[in-house]
Amino acid sequence: MHKRKDVLTTGQVAQICNVAPRTVTKWFDSGQLKGYRIPGSRDRRIPTSELIRFMKAHDIPTDTLEVGKIRVLIIDSDWQGAEDIGAALEAKGTYEVRTAQSSFDAGLVAQKLLPHVILINLMAPDIDAKKVCQYVRSTEDLAQTKVVAVAANLRDTEAEALHDQGFDAVITQPENNAQVIKAIQDVTAIIY
Repeated sequence: MHKRKDVLTTGQVAQICNVAPRTVTKWFDSGQLKGYRIPGSRDRRIPTSELIRFMKAHDIPTDTLEVGKIRVLIIDSDWQGAEDIGAALEAKGTYEVRTAQSSFDAGLVAQKLLPHVILINLMAPDIDAKKVCQYVRSTEDLAQTKVVAVAANLRDTEAEALHDQGFDAVITQPENNAQVIKAIQDVTAIIY
């Protein structure tokens, strides 16, 4: 389990509370949620202790903070492969997993789930991974979401190119559950 951050961004608070970042900004600006602004910037920071107080005062479940359930969306047209990875993650008890078989389904699920991490199978025929990554990067509600490319047997130069395209990590052995879990933990370390 990663050490929890003492101070959170509005995007991180939004994911924890499962609301849009602009909702958190309204809570902050109205004084309901205490925190501070970064000098010379519009960025706001909320201490974790203040967030817990706010969540309890407004009957927002704090289990995502306490337990650290990480919401994962797996996008893969190989239904069985997605289910296998999802089952391995859910068996750990700290992940909430959803799957999508196409780019269209992925967009709908992502808007509802507001995942911490999206795993995309780059080899899936019905999925444009690059477009999905661009969509996530351009959507305010998904600003904190980490996008992880899944592709077997990539060369180092190919993996580097994926990082340049905006992917946060690359999994080259999708059948290796330990590698999948480590990649998710690495990209979410800054959230929890």
